Amino acid sequence: MKSFTIHLFALTSGLASPALAQDAASTRQAATADIFYSADADDTEVIRYSLTLDWLHDGPERRQGVRIEKALFNPIGQGQQGRERVYLQAADGERWKWNASIGTDGDTVLGSAAIHNESRFRQEYFIERDILETPRGLREGIYYTFAGASIDLPVDGRNMVNLLAGVQEFTGDNVRTHIRGNYVHTIDPDLGLSAQLRGRYFRNSDPREYDYYSPRWYAQAMPVLQIRRFSQGWRYMAEAGVGVLRDSNSGWRRSSHLRIETISPVGKNWAVKASFLCSETPTAAGLGYEYVQATFGLTRAF
Repeated sequence: MKSFTIHLFALTSGLASPALAQDAASTRQAATADIFYSADADDTEVIRYSLTLDWLHDGPERRQGVRIEKALFNPIGQGQQGRERVYLQAADGERWKWNASIGTDGDTVLGSAAIHNESRFRQEYFIERDILETPRGLREGIYYTFAGASIDLPVDGRNMVNLLAGVQEFTGDNVRTHIRGNYVHTIDPDLGLSAQLRGRYFRNSDPREYDYYSPRWYAQAMPVLQIRRFSQGWRYMAEAGVGVLRDSNSGWRRSSHLRIETISPVGKNWAVKASFLCSETPTAAGLGYEYVQATFGLTRAF
């Protein structure tokens, strides 16, 4: 997923707050252990273990550090393959907040970066680069770079539209264009309950170039109910939806989505973040395949 590094830091350097100039004596340090797991109906499994050491740490939005990652890929049940990665990580900003995780697997640049504001018409710009988790992707070194932008368009106090556009370039000739939209209606602000209608569409310039899912086009529409709650600094979120999807090779089919997330209070010596996702997501074999993802992170600041 998804040069870009130099341009991003040139952009954000003028927007960063003085916090990154603080010395270690005035800012805490932290260590974070993360685990990521995903599996789909194609018998593809991915496990990532990582350890992050921040020499400057003032919460997730203001930090500097290094992350060491061990990734284990088992594409279509063909056997586990290991990859080691190392990343430099930083986040800061006031009017514009940015974060970046730039690293390498020894062959090419990997990572992600994003910058956003907190205005009424919130804007975000992002880029990410990673390897394809398919047999040919891992064997032949097939990567993708995905860059895009999104904007929030408030309608009134209870209604908002978010639009996203992006371009994803793969090793080889294929370029995928993305368009996504999300209409959000707040049902009950006190309960944190909202109803959403999510839509997405992408188109490939060179379908079926390698062994990843790449029809000529793909479309999805899904109504979603979401609830967000706060209790003693803890944040909880749950969302569920059922919709439809199709691509250029098949007709409409059911699509489902379930996501649960919890985050502990910011600023404490210990911090926890956990999430679970289950959805019917296209894979290399086609549409309607179950995908499960779970993450857990534990941070100790000192």
